Formats: sequence, structure tokens, C-alpha cells
Amino acid sequence: MTDMQQMTQQGRQIEEGSFDIIDREIEQIHGGHDFSPAQWTVVRRAIHTTGDFEFADLFRFSDGATTAGIEALKAGAPIITDVTMIKSGLSQQRLSVYGNQPHCFISDSKVIEVAKKVGETRAIWAMRHARDLGLLDGAIVGVGNAPTALFEVLRMVAANEAKPALIVGIPVGFVKAEESKQALTEQSAVPYIASLGRKGGSPLVVSTIHALLTESV
Repeated sequence: MTDMQQMTQQGRQIEEGSFDIIDREIEQIHGGHDFSPAQWTVVRRAIHTTGDFEFADLFRFSDGATTAGIEALKAGAPIITDVTMIKSGLSQQRLSVYGNQPHCFISDSKVIEVAKKVGETRAIWAMRHARDLGLLDGAIVGVGNAPTALFEVLRMVAANEAKPALIVGIPVGFVKAEESKQALTEQSAVPYIASLGRKGGSPLVVSTIHALLTESV
């Protein structure tokens, strides 16, 4: 067993059994898939996390996105998240293999203060705070809840204010979530992993990063 796997034998058996079912049903019921092996690891974990095979139709990858993410993780890249749920959900055991540190500034007192003062979302200023700390360049950015955070990172990329190694953009919701993911897939400056439409959420960002970590060994 590696540090990227389940810690117990029973846990590994349950996980592997679930993956076997997903592999079988995607072929027998859902018409198969065209993902590369690394991409399928990401999508399969998304299906495993949600029980929803529709994600096999919703996920999008830029060219070389999984490779970019794996290389960034192996280089010890920080992981910048829009909400604490992602940070809390990431396995410390798995992150410790390459020394990746997750950061979320949504509850930082300075972020809250300035966001209230100017009337913008905390998510926007949390990403600006990460930029100001020099954490965005070469980082993996994971957005699972706040479309405004994703739009802001894309704005910073376009303005040459930040250059993440990978953006995982899967915000869930009805207001600007779909539009933010569409904007992510329409740019080519930074590699991305996205899931189109309204569906998404923090657990999918966690599952995506865990999938990349398992592919890194």
C-alpha cells in the first residue's frame, strides 16, 4: 500500500469494488467513454463521489491538464481553495507525500474587512490575498463553490497577475456557476479541469485532486 491509497484493507476493497462497478456500467449501460487513463481516473472518482454518471458527459480537460496537475503536485505546489470545505476534505496523508499545502483565505480577517468595505464577495478578495502572498503562481487552484472566485482568477490570469499551474473549476449553483465554468474552458492560458453546467461542488474538487495524487505515483 502507498500513502495515496486507503489506509485499511477493507476500505481499499470497498473503493476498488466501487471502481469496478463504475468501469463495468460505463461500458455496458452508458456507451463507454473517450477519456485518457488519467482523465478517467478523475471522472471515475467524480462518479464515485456523487453516484452520478452524468459527470462522464460534463467533465472537460484542456490539453495536458492532468499532466500539468500531476507535475505541479509532485513539485510540492500549494493548493488554493475557495472554501474551507475543500481544504478540510483533502487527505493530509496524501498531501504529505509531496509536501503540498492547502490554503483558504475566505475567513481571513483582512479579507472579510476589505470585502465588506468595497461590497464585493469574500471569495474575490480571498483569491487576491493569495495572489498578494505570492501563492498563485505555480499553484493548483480549486473552486467548488464560488463562481466569483473563478472569475477573479481568470481575470488575474488574463491581466498577467497570476499564473497557476492548473485550475480545477467545478463551482455548483445557479448564479454564474455555469458561466464561470464556460469562461474557464474558453481560455487557453492556464490548463484546466472543469465540469460544465450547474452541477459541481467542493467534494468534486477534492476527488479531482485526490485522483491526480493517485496518478502521481
